[in-house]
Amino acid sequence: MILGIDLGGTNLCMGLVDNGIVVRTISVPSFSPSSCVEETLEYMSGHISSVMSSDIRRIGIGVPSVVDINQGIVYNAANIPSWEEVHLKEFLEDRFRIPVSVNNDANCYAMGAYGTYPAESKPEVLVTVTLGTGIGIGVVDHGRLVCGANCGAGELGYLPYKDSCLEDYCSRQFFDRHGVKPHEAYAAAQAGDIGSLRLFEEFGRNLGHALMVLMYAYDPSHVVFGGGIANALPLFSGPMKEYIRERYPFPGNFAKLQIDVRTENKIPIIGASLI
Repeated sequence: MILGIDLGGTNLCMGLVDNGIVVRTISVPSFSPSSCVEETLEYMSGHISSVMSSDIRRIGIGVPSVVDINQGIVYNAANIPSWEEVHLKEFLEDRFRIPVSVNNDANCYAMGAYGTYPAESKPEVLVTVTLGTGIGIGVVDHGRLVCGANCGAGELGYLPYKDSCLEDYCSRQFFDRHGVKPHEAYAAAQAGDIGSLRLFEEFGRNLGHALMVLMYAYDPSHVVFGGGIANALPLFSGPMKEYIRERYPFPGNFAKLQIDVRTENKIPIIGASLI
């Protein structure tokens, strides 16, 4: 049994994973922004203790941050102000006396999404794109997670785009710019609101640019969208694909690209158990 943990800015999600299957999940609120490092670590370890048993042989945890994956050191975690440098692997191994692996949350999602494909049809090169508060990108090449030298191989959201960067136009931040929450825009678009439909069309074109960058960088066979906004794919898929067809110089490659959606909560937990 492996304990997989997905640490987000809103929730701390834990799952017991047995041979790739989540047999139990627990979700609690994440840390208070005002909590110091010591308080956050005690909070986390307390919840881990509540599920810990002799059957658990390892812990895997995904965090929204750049990670030294060898040392298990977390740097400047998003939405956790006190986590500027946290020796998370060392702390948890000292506390629970079992091996601990730490990686970026987008990488954990990528491994979890890769695991959803049957053995006979695994993606050759999978790129995952989580559309949430920001945009998280993970890459699995022939079954191997691509982290880069500093766990930053997928941080393409920071590339310049328009007056800012891709992340500002391909995540919840895009909707924030227009003074609306994504789920509100989605409901209005579903009801036929013209302004909301046009908003998703613009979002699709922005995401088309991001997807084109990913194709240049990684030449994927599969792209998987995750995060809450991914559920609105039917509203932005057309403009996204149209943007790419008008600009991408290798139409044959794009025609072969398989685009899927995976939004199950268990995916990052499974991925954390695999790192």
